[in-house]
Amino acid sequence: TAQQQCREYQGDDVKDLITRVLSHYQQYFEEKSRVAQRNVFLVFAPTCLSSLECASLWITGFKPGFALRLVFSSVQDLSQEQSERIERLMEETKVEERVLNDELARVQESVAAPPLLEMARKQARRMKVEGGREEALLTLRKALEEVVAGADLLRMTTTMKVVEILKPEQNVRYLTAATQLFLNLRNLGLQRMPTQRDKRNNGY
Repeated sequence: TAQQQCREYQGDDVKDLITRVLSHYQQYFEEKSRVAQRNVFLVFAPTCLSSLECASLWITGFKPGFALRLVFSSVQDLSQEQSERIERLMEETKVEERVLNDELARVQESVAAPPLLEMARKQARRMKVEGGREEALLTLRKALEEVVAGADLLRMTTTMKVVEILKPEQNVRYLTAATQLFLNLRNLGLQRMPTQRDKRNNGY
């Protein structure tokens, strides 16, 4: 019937929208990977983000477990089976997050690195290093690249698994909520950034 055809067209539009959103995510991670290969410290302290946004980062991006919790707050009509699958995915993701956290800690300890954000801010602006520190810094950069790649892979695979569990209409609500959350964080961070007058008054 005409009504069924209309629903089919709408369903195709929804699926196309989801595909395009996931494609944008993939493009973002690919570009981020290229930046990390040039200078991994840039992705640990991106100058385009506010201090609030930087403070919310987990290994240069959103924490997969947090994204999973967003499913329960944005999708209210999950079936029992869907809820159980999401909960299992959350447990699996926690294990992967702990592995990456431990790996990041080992990287820092192995080269006696100073606080990572402090080094990131310095090296993001200055690529040259002094004498004996060059080899240690190159080792650190390579190890950090691997940790970032692992974290980004976990972020993308977790998102894809969520998309597989949810129905198309549910995915739209979930992806919309995620986008809105990032936009709200962005706007709040910009509001809290000091103005040029504030910087002058505080001696910046």
